[in-house]
Amino acid sequence: MVGGIFLAGAAGVVGRRLVPLLRHAGLPVFGTTRRADRAAALEEAGATPVVVDVFDAGRLSAVMAEIRPEIVIHQLTDLPSGLDPARMAEAIEANARIRREGTGNLVAAARAAGVRHIIAQSIAWAYAPGAAPHREGDPLDDDATGARAVTIAGVRALEDQVLQSPPIEGVVLRYGRFYGPGTGVADRPGAPAVHVDAAAQAALLAIDRASPGIFNIVEPDATVSSDKARHELGWSPDFRSGRR
Repeated sequence: MVGGIFLAGAAGVVGRRLVPLLRHAGLPVFGTTRRADRAAALEEAGATPVVVDVFDAGRLSAVMAEIRPEIVIHQLTDLPSGLDPARMAEAIEANARIRREGTGNLVAAARAAGVRHIIAQSIAWAYAPGAAPHREGDPLDDDATGARAVTIAGVRALEDQVLQSPPIEGVVLRYGRFYGPGTGVADRPGAPAVHVDAAAQAALLAIDRASPGIFNIVEPDATVSSDKARHELGWSPDFRSGRR
């Protein structure tokens, strides 16, 4: 196992499930949140809270340089609870900005601090129309229009920066649609889907087992294949916290 983990988005949907897994594995966790009122909950979960806005590039770099983690895990999103339809139009733009500018700041801060490994959250429903199930080498839907085009552009920006910023070795986890505790979605949504606990486990496994590249993290269905993650990471879509 490695040294310290800089978990960006530790107070988010996946971050809250991931912190206990990292601590159970004996890893020091520096968990970021942009809201000071969430720091106490992070500390209670076992993380060292770091209050920083990913868009404040100067402070982010200073914090990263002070901590000098071995791995950065990027679980930042900007989406409303339960994907509230009334707020989604604005949220799509905000989330794309996180993926574009926030990722850029994280990567720059990591490189300056000598970090060589980044694991980042992406999505598994960004593939272009074509033969299914989609695998990691299939093209993204760069010809999309409207709101989907905004999302795809953000995904493309995130993945390119994580995977093409040497000497950093990047891993991208393309998650299905979340459900489970903290997501606002109790039952399995439409495919591709993934339980939030299984999503968190994939990030933990990627620390030691992932080679640089992309992994689909989804439950078995006819639309997207997770064969690579199951074979190379030993990942299970059935994983639930407290049941190891």
